[in-house]
Parts: sequence; C-alpha cells; structure tokens
Amino acid sequence: MRTTVVGLVTPHLLRVIELANEAQKGKNVDWHLRDTVAKTMGELADHYNAEALVASYIEGLENAAQQAPRAREDYIRILQAAAAAARNLRRD
Repeated sequence: MRTTVVGLVTPHLLRVIELANEAQKGKNVDWHLRDTVAKTMGELADHYNAEALVASYIEGLENAAQQAPRAREDYIRILQAAAAAARNLRRD
C-alpha cells in the first residue's frame, strides 16, 4: 500500500475540524488547538516529504475556513488560528 499526501494529512485536518466544531458549541479549545498543531507539525516533519505535507496541511486548513458558512465565526476563527500557528511553526 502506498502512502499518499492526502492519507497522511487528512487525519490531522480532521482533528482540527473537530476542535473547530467544539469551539462553535462555545467550548474553549485554544490550548488543545496549539497542542494539536504542534504535534501535527512534529509528526509531519519526520517524513522525507515534510515540506509538501506541511504545505498541504496549511492549504487544507485555509480551504476549510474559506468554505465554511460565514455564520460559523468561531469555527472559522479556529481553522484560521490553526493555519497561522502551522505557518509560524514551519518558520522555526
């Protein structure tokens, strides 16, 4: 079985989307979000194609935020915060 970028990145995106759904319900997920993004960046960095994986992860977060209904403000905020945190960690 071949591992694909989509197969490696999707579970990490789904974790953030789950947190965004919890934020939409009024829960404070900021700490969990930072932890999740940091762990994801660490796991993706272990692969030979880490640059492509991280770029796909960030792109997936940004696309999910753009496609969300504007009424889901907390959901969008969490997705955007995750993308920003991933970009910041990528620079480190």
